[in-house]
Amino acid sequence: MTAFALDDPFDRGSGLPRPGNVLRAAADSIPPSSLVVLAIFSVQLGAGFAKELFAALPPSAVVFLRIAAGALLMGAFVRPRLKGLAWRDWAVGIAFGVTLAVMNLSFYEALSRLPMGIAVAIEFLGPLGVAVAASRRRIDLLWVGLAGAGVVLLAPWGESATVSWAGIGFAMVAGVCWAAYILLSSAAGQRFPGTSGLTFAMIVSAVVIAPVGVTTGGADLLQPELLLIGLGVGLLSSVIPYSLELQALRRMPKHVFGILMSLEPAVAAMIGLLLLGEILHVQQWAAIVCIVAASLGSTRKSKQ
Repeated sequence: MTAFALDDPFDRGSGLPRPGNVLRAAADSIPPSSLVVLAIFSVQLGAGFAKELFAALPPSAVVFLRIAAGALLMGAFVRPRLKGLAWRDWAVGIAFGVTLAVMNLSFYEALSRLPMGIAVAIEFLGPLGVAVAASRRRIDLLWVGLAGAGVVLLAPWGESATVSWAGIGFAMVAGVCWAAYILLSSAAGQRFPGTSGLTFAMIVSAVVIAPVGVTTGGADLLQPELLLIGLGVGLLSSVIPYSLELQALRRMPKHVFGILMSLEPAVAAMIGLLLLGEILHVQQWAAIVCIVAASLGSTRKSKQ
């Protein structure tokens, strides 16, 4: 009773619990590792539903729906303050937003040409590169070689290969952007309070991608069912996973978070199989295992 009186989780007007406190209490009751896994599944489910939209809309239009939905939802809860920002703050925020737009556009173009598991595995080379570059351990050369072996196994060497070079190229661009996103996210976190930096970047990203998305999507973007699915993709791919990851990071070491996130390519392959019927060959599964193992190794905390 004392705890409730101190925290005051109830709305004084209605006597009912405040939604924010209820959600926070529910999240706190879930182990942080489970929150990360839920975030991973949310992102990949969002990607799966987005890929199903490719039958009605081009990837660039789907990206616009996703980013616009995410920007609207995040902007409704977090309004970034623009007054008093120095030109360097603006530069970081705009660069963050442009990177976010290019990353998502490249990834969705890759997703339209590759199975989900393969696209995510190749894109994952971006954060893997950041982790290795920030380390001075010799063993990290092993993880680089293992990741390289995974890429070689994924490459379409034969005439009957089901993977396209264009898809691999787009996924690699997305990976480079993901690496830049990690660095810019850290910089934005130092210049913008709370989650306002990400919200500002999402709004910039929506503005950047709008001309391409609206031009390619045309009047089809106004179809209610497509707008509804786009809203769902924005929730699953941006708002929900970011909220879960933020809660998890408050309660767990960053290297443990990185280890769990390394499972993302495997989860993407599983969602692709179950939701989209994407069956991978043994060689492709071996490539994904190589990249996941490399990511796990690079994020493993060295013994002192």
